[in-house]
This record gives sequence, structure tokens and C-alpha cells, in this order.
Amino acid sequence: MNTEQQLQWLPTSAKEVKARGWSQLDVILFSGDAYIDHPSFGPAVIGRLLESLGLKVAIVPQPNWQDDLRDFKKLGIPRLFFGVTAGSMDSMVNHYTASKRKRSDDAYTPEGRSGARPDMPTIVYTHILKQLYPNIPVVIGGIEASLRRLSHYDYWENRLRPSILVDSKADLLVYGMGEKPLTEICKMLNKGIPFHKLTNIPQTVIIRKQGEKIAANKKWQTIQLHSHESCLSDKKKHAQNFRHIEEESNTIEAARLIQQIHNNQIIVNPPYPPLTTAELDDIYALPFTRLPHPRYKGKDIPAYNMIRHSVTLHRGCFGGCAFCTISAHQGKFIISRSEASVLKELDSIAAMPDFRGTVTDLGGPSANMYRMGGKDEKICYQCKRASCAYPSICKNLNTDHSPLLRLYETARKHPDIKHCYIGSGIRYDLCLNDTHDPHINQINKQYLETVIRYHVSGRFKVAPEHASPQVLQIMRKPSFVLFKQLKKFFDDINQKYKLKEQIIPYFISSHPGCSLENMAQLAVDTKELDFRLEQVQDFTPTPMTVATTIYYTGYHPYSLKKIKTAKSEEEKKQQNIFFFWYKKEFKARIISILKKIQRQDLIRKLYN
Repeated sequence: MNTEQQLQWLPTSAKEVKARGWSQLDVILFSGDAYIDHPSFGPAVIGRLLESLGLKVAIVPQPNWQDDLRDFKKLGIPRLFFGVTAGSMDSMVNHYTASKRKRSDDAYTPEGRSGARPDMPTIVYTHILKQLYPNIPVVIGGIEASLRRLSHYDYWENRLRPSILVDSKADLLVYGMGEKPLTEICKMLNKGIPFHKLTNIPQTVIIRKQGEKIAANKKWQTIQLHSHESCLSDKKKHAQNFRHIEEESNTIEAARLIQQIHNNQIIVNPPYPPLTTAELDDIYALPFTRLPHPRYKGKDIPAYNMIRHSVTLHRGCFGGCAFCTISAHQGKFIISRSEASVLKELDSIAAMPDFRGTVTDLGGPSANMYRMGGKDEKICYQCKRASCAYPSICKNLNTDHSPLLRLYETARKHPDIKHCYIGSGIRYDLCLNDTHDPHINQINKQYLETVIRYHVSGRFKVAPEHASPQVLQIMRKPSFVLFKQLKKFFDDINQKYKLKEQIIPYFISSHPGCSLENMAQLAVDTKELDFRLEQVQDFTPTPMTVATTIYYTGYHPYSLKKIKTAKSEEEKKQQNIFFFWYKKEFKARIISILKKIQRQDLIRKLYN
């Protein structure tokens, strides 16, 4: 790698730092991912952001934590702080299946090999840094830290763990999307403010001794959560805590949360207001190479291959699905890029040497939430709903798909783009919802037709998740009736334009509140629609979701009603096989289960 190449990426080695003429770095970032200089990867975004602030930044990707720790020593001591992230994905979800079996691959590692990072790298890396450099501050962030900012259930250890600040011994945690808090942290430190006095920065979490006086924003209200110890002794208290955590994470004018553990207190400062469109555009305008670092020359990185020719339109998701962590990390408010910013990125993709005319995704956490938000922002400021789409689409929510239709049309007309697919999931309830405005209703149907006609690569993927009204209610998902409407609409469009597209629905088994009877009915309902399911999975409890709270405590955090969950491997297997009722090897077992739960009527419907 020549010097010119070295200077295009953030440095990853002492040699690359020296090539820039730097004697000391300001911030050194440690990441559990390979270094891919692309806006879809959090460590790259944070690195480029800090660079734009005039700081000398380096990234140490996937450091070896098992040898003489030379990777943790090679760049010396930063002037401001070390930053640590597990990477773009939670390490435990990355490493283990829903049945807790070790995965044999890692999409964020060259050649997809496993073993390049430990379990919980946020904790492991921080421990090493604190051992080597006890006086240098460590800031942790990314989704792994974000979801574990307070007491949380760990599915893989089957226990309630305290805030990751306790286990990691880090000095400060940044939760959610970190651009604003990290900018403020660096600003304060450059002013000469000591690190331990950074106590009132929004969207950060600190740990302090009980009774210690700290600077705080006087405008912030404070909610005292049940202590970690009381949650250990009473699961219902953990459920009660979760409601506060979720509501304050999804509120514009949120309260500060404090949780006691032993003689310390975990202090969660309220989040910043959402970024503006201009601010998000600025992030995507940073000088990303859009490529993996040259150190990986000749090696495929699966996660990069998935997104290399894709564009993210927005951040956030207001769906509030009970099993999903997107809103817990990115927030429920949609932050959209401008059309100009998106088109500029499409031009960049089209100019890539390996581009062959296909954009694989023009989407986001949910593909069709672009430019959606409250019609009256005053109402949004007072709202604490976790979902703008459940139990029904909020009347204050603008669901006009016109901006997307214009964007898709422009993309289709791009001279170098042959196909522009929507790979992200689509919330079909936003398209099929009656807005009581005939014009908007027509536009939304037109959007759905346009996607099916022009932007599906053969398989139209949607996520009804279940068919049972009881389960869907707990999931915060729309009625299965809507999916049936979508299926008819899809079939009609296929026939109208003589297409050969397939609709591929996603479903979850063993979700809290789901019984064998619910799964049997799901089998019947999908059979009647002529599906033989492929995209299915067992529920995996991940920190900071409604569903995980129910799984661990047995209580719904809002109603405090008891809800049963399939937990044993046998219970999960029994639910899962109903997805595959059509396979001969499961027929006898399914019939036996249906007889046991006295639903012989469903036997006739499945095997008439």
C-alpha cells in the first residue's frame, strides 16, 4: 500500500499514522468489525465525524485480545480518549443462534471467518485498555453498549446483568446515534474541561457514587428507577422499569433516568433532539472511500458485499415492534436525507468500477418511512407512544409516499442504473391504511404498485410475523387481515403486468404469548394462502425490547399482566415445526400435538 492510498482511509497502524506526520492521536477507536470506510458502518461514521472536527483519529479494527496485546499498544496513548464499540451488530446476536449454538461465520470479518472478536468485545476491549492505561478515559458506544445502558436480561447467560458501565469499567457511555454527544464531548475536552466533569451531556450515561454532587441540566426532570438489586429480587420491578426506559427513549423532551446499584448510581441523560435533514446530509457528505481498508486486499467481507451498492434514505423507525431493537438504538423519529444527498450517493455508486447497473437497496430500517413524521409537531412533543403504527396508524402521522415515488422515478431514469431494488422491509400497513384522504390513499396504493412493478428482484419480502390476533397484539404488529389484502393486491399486480414475482413473508415462532394453538392456526392460515414458508425464525431475546422483558419477567411492562413464553428447547421445537407442516417428517408429530391440545379440527384443515 503506497502513501497516497494510506491517506485515503483513517489510519489503522503506526506506519499509517507516521505517514500523516502525526506524533500523537487525539482519539483511538477500537472496533469489533473489520474497518469498512462506508456510511453504513458506525465506526467509520464516527471516525470520519471526529476527523471533520479537526481531530487526529485512528481505528484499530478487530484487535487481537489473546496475545501480548500489541494491537492495544501500537498507537500509543490518545490525547482525549479511547473509543470502544463491538461494531455494527450486537456481538452475542452475531455469535449465537436463537438456540444458543455458536455460529460458524461472522459477516463483518474478512472471508466471513469466526473468532476474530470475543463475546462482548465492549467489555473485553475496555478491560484491556483500563489495565494498560488506567488514567486514560474510555468511551463506549454502538448498539451493544446502547442496549445495555441499564439493567438488562442476558439471554445467553440467562441472568439479569447491570449496566454495561459496571461490567466494563468504562468512563462514559454514548447511546443511540453518537454524532451529537461525541461532538459535544470533544468540544468540552478541547476547552480544557476535565473528563470526570462531563456529567450533563445529553445522550450519555455515567456512573457515580450515590450522593455525589454533579452538574446537571436544571430543565431535566428525573425519574428514579427501581434499583438493580430490587429488580434481581422482584422481576415485576424490572418490567416496571422498562416502561419508563422505552417511553423516555422515544420522547422529544425526555426525563433523566437514575438507577441505583450497590453504592453507585447509573445516570442516563435524555437524548438529543433528532438530527435535522441538513445535519444528516453532512454526515453522508463526509469523505468516505466506500471501500474496505486496503489491508483486506483480495478478501471478501460479506457484510460489505451486501451493502456496497445500496443507499440508506433515513434513520429511525416508528413501528415500535415488541421484538425489535431499532427504535431503542436509532429512535422512533424519522430523520431523512434530502433528495439531493441521495442522488449524489447514487452517482457515487454508479461511478464505482465494480458497479454493473444494479442498486441493491434504496431503503432504511423500514423502506417506506422516508420523510414521514407528525403533521403537528406540538402533538409529537407531548407523545410517549412507542409506536406510531400500533394499535393503529396515528392520525397525526403523515404517511404520504409521494417523496418516495419521486425518488424512485429519478433513480429509474439514471443513465447508469438498470435496476434499483428495495431490499429493506416495507411496512405495508402504511400503504393500505385509510388516511381519509382519497388522494393520499391513491398515492400510497400507487407506491405499492410501483415497488412491485419496478423495484422487486423477484422476491417481495414483507414481515407479517404472525397470524394470531393475540400474538400480533403483543408484537405490536397489524392484523393478518392486512397481509391477506396485500397478498391479493400483489397477485393482481403480478397478473396485470404479467410478472413472475413471489411474495415472501417472514414469521416468528416462540414469541412471548405464542402458544402451540397459535402456531397451528398460523400453519392453517398460511396454507390457505398457498404458502410453504421459508423465511422463519425462533424468537431471540435481545436487550431493551418489550418482548425480552416479557420473556424474562413473565409480565407485560405496560399492563403488568402475566404472559407465558415457550422457553425450553422442546417447547421451541414444537412451535417451530408448524412452519413446516408440509414436510412428511413432521406430519405424525404435528398430528400428535394437535390431538394433545384437542384441536383435531385443525388436523383436517392441514391434512384433508
